[in-house]
Amino acid sequence: MYYLTAEAAFDAAHFLSGYEGKCSNIHGHRWRVILKIKSQNLQEQGQERGMVVDFGEVKAALKKEADYFDHTFIYEKDSLKPATVAALADEAFVVRPVDYRPTAENFAKHFFDRFAEHGFEVDEVTVYETPNNCATYRA
Repeated sequence: MYYLTAEAAFDAAHFLSGYEGKCSNIHGHRWRVILKIKSQNLQEQGQERGMVVDFGEVKAALKKEADYFDHTFIYEKDSLKPATVAALADEAFVVRPVDYRPTAENFAKHFFDRFAEHGFEVDEVTVYETPNNCATYRA
């Protein structure tokens, strides 16, 4: 089995709705996303001969996904009052509602699914929310 690993990062704010503690307040992280893809075989022909996939393709997909969240405020849908969301939009803040509580665990699953949609055979995705704390999702 062959494995490729690529990494990207983004800076974003979030909060944990319903959490009792500091993380219930808006705060930011330098999120790191580490994508590990796998393949039983290497490409046999063409420009990608001898490769699982061109690293440029992996890096482009990873950058696109990380850039979507970069310098945004991520929040769980329905966790803020509509007036709050409207006020943020009125101030031209970029907000990214998600269907899940924005934890490292849920981000790992989110990115796993997104990269699978890009056609990669994903082995695992690890998301760091701090330099020492991460979550990994494997199917």
